[in-house]
This record gives sequence, C-alpha cells and structure tokens, in this order.
Amino acid sequence: MRYLTSVFSFLLKTYIIYSSYKDLPNTWDSLVIHDIFLQTKYLQAIEEALPINIQLFYIGVFVEDKLVGLALIQRVQLYLKDMFRNHAVSCIKDFFKDQVSKVLKGNILVIGNLTHTGQHGLFYQKEAIAQLDFLKLIYEAINTIKANIKLNENKKIRVLMLKDFFIDDSIDKERAFLDSHKIHRVMVQPNMVLPIQPDWLKKEDYKACLNKKYRDRYKRARKNLNSIVCKELDLNTIQKRSKKLHSLYLNVSDNATFNTFILPENHFYSLKLQLQDKFKVFGYYLEDKLIGFYTLILNNKSLETYFLGYDIEHQIPNQLYLNMLYNMTEFAIEHGFTQVIYARTAMEIKSSVGAKPKAMVIYLKHTNGFINVILKQIFSLMNPKQDWVERHPFL
Repeated sequence: MRYLTSVFSFLLKTYIIYSSYKDLPNTWDSLVIHDIFLQTKYLQAIEEALPINIQLFYIGVFVEDKLVGLALIQRVQLYLKDMFRNHAVSCIKDFFKDQVSKVLKGNILVIGNLTHTGQHGLFYQKEAIAQLDFLKLIYEAINTIKANIKLNENKKIRVLMLKDFFIDDSIDKERAFLDSHKIHRVMVQPNMVLPIQPDWLKKEDYKACLNKKYRDRYKRARKNLNSIVCKELDLNTIQKRSKKLHSLYLNVSDNATFNTFILPENHFYSLKLQLQDKFKVFGYYLEDKLIGFYTLILNNKSLETYFLGYDIEHQIPNQLYLNMLYNMTEFAIEHGFTQVIYARTAMEIKSSVGAKPKAMVIYLKHTNGFINVILKQIFSLMNPKQDWVERHPFL
C-alpha cells in the first residue's frame, strides 16, 4: 500500500506525514519534553499494542527544515460492536443505537488520543510559526491522509475530530478558520483535576484537610479494604498477569454505554516495557488473588490516571474504586506532583476526593454536508449532560 511519507510546501513551511514512530525525526522528542503522550517511547508503546480498530499517523511541521510543530492522528474504524457493548437495553435504546451507528459507523480521523483524556494531539513552537499557519498545514495534511485512505482502501473518512481542549485554549482564537471549514465546537464532559496543595507533604496532610464528613468517609473506605493489599506490579508480573489484568479492565470497560475501542491484552505490558518507571501498575490482592488494579502515567509534574479494572463482587463492599482514587492522590503527594488528572467520567465521586471539573470542548466535522449541519445536536444526544452534585470535601 502507498502509505508513504507525504510532503506539502507552503512558503518555506512544510509538513511530512509519517506512518510509524520508527520514521520520526530525531528532533521529535526534544520538541515535546513537556508531554510524555507525544514522545516516541509512548508512541512506540501504543503502536505495538493498539486497539485493532485504530491506526496511527504522525504529522511533522517544518519551517526551513526545522521541526517546529507536530500532530498525532488516529484513524478509528467504528462499528456497532465497538461502540455499544452493553447489550441489556430497551427497544427504544436499540433504535437510538441504530441511528447513531448510521451517523458514526465507518472511518473517523481524530487529531489527538482517544485512549486518554486531554489535549495530547497538537503542539507547535509559538515563536517559530503562527498558530493559524500551523493549523492550515495540519488541515492540509489531514486532507492528504483522507486522500491516501481513499486511494489505497477505497474508504471514506466520515468524521474529523479535534479532541479535548480546555475552553480557554488558544485554538479558540481561530474560530474563523474552523468555521470556514464548518468545524463545530461541542462541549463534552469535564476533565476532573485535583491540584496538590504545596503544604501537602505527606498523605496525613491531605487527610487533615478533609472536613469531618469526608475524613470519616476516608477512614471507612480504608477499613472496608479489610485484608486486601495494594502493591506495585513489576514488568515480569504484568506480563504474567496480562490476561487477568485485561479481564478486570473489561469488567469496567464493558459496563460503559458507549465506547470507541477495546484495548488489546498486551497493552499494559507494552506501556511498562517502553515507559518503565514512567508507567505504574498497582494491583489489589485478596490473599493471592488479583481482584483489581489501576494504572498511572507520570507526565512531568502531572500524575495522569489511566485505565483500571476490578472484580465486580468486590467493588461495592470493599469500596475498591474510592480506595483507588485515594491511593492515586497519596502517590501524587508522596512523589511531588502538582496535580492529579483524574480524567472524565464518575465526576461526583472524583469530586469527593477533591478533584475540580475543568470544562472541555472538542471540534467536529462530518463529511456529509447535511449530517454536518445537525452533527452538534446528534453528538449532544450521544453525550448527554449528566446531572451530578459537585462535592466539597475540604475544610
């Protein structure tokens, strides 16, 4: 197939499309030292353990042969079995699923990372290239990728998504450019972020800041663990327990109403192999039985929570999920992080440990003109506003 490097030139500004981390220029990592999710070790890890319906592309933007910007592109092939895995639904929901699948089924291009919350898809040097010029080059590169997919596979890209921007991100200054290409701005669920206070030097400092109600809740959750022990898993253990980790992950993933991918069994092993101490897996053991786990990615001063899983029978009586949230917070405190990125979903329980919602948007375009007119409304139906009560656990 002719997925070869593509080049576009625009007044000494060029882009190159790469189909593998192996082909990236040697200056790539030095441009993104601030974000592990754009560095080659992470890209290698996910490329070697991708969901079967995701394909990666990378765009490098150059000014006079100097790399000044980049983008991570994910081609996602969406089908009904991938989007909706909870089959216990009503006839009305079946009808809704069928209508949504007709709109979204097929190939979409995501500028960003579907497997993680946050803006981990675009970066450019502000002093080297104007944001508008950068976005124009990325958009041209996207059109080239679309043309290559059509040429090589006779597949049409149905949706373009620019993923997970905070509402004050500078990209919103280019609304005229986005509007000219009929790209919609759509609100999505917030990212839950816990700032680590400077005077939290040990976990007891965090506990002391909780008001009585939430301090009692903390003590109760810890007590409910009973004899369950949490310990970090090394590379060898992760490899040996990959099947069990994957089944625990599926317990949680399959319970979601809408999903776009399923992680492969070797995903956590691949991340540990490549990221080493920047990727952590902690397992919960009842005697010798692994009953739950959570994962963390150490991204400079931000602690990024990743995927987790548990045995359903232990979740409520042992408050596994809440204990995981507390353990994540304590890890951040003990290792000098400035914030915990808890990501979206389960906003209320995350707020109960102190996380605050940060509003986020995505940018969307459907290649069918009629559907694109109503795409914002369709996405709102897919991503309904959740009623939840923000908790305030601190004194």
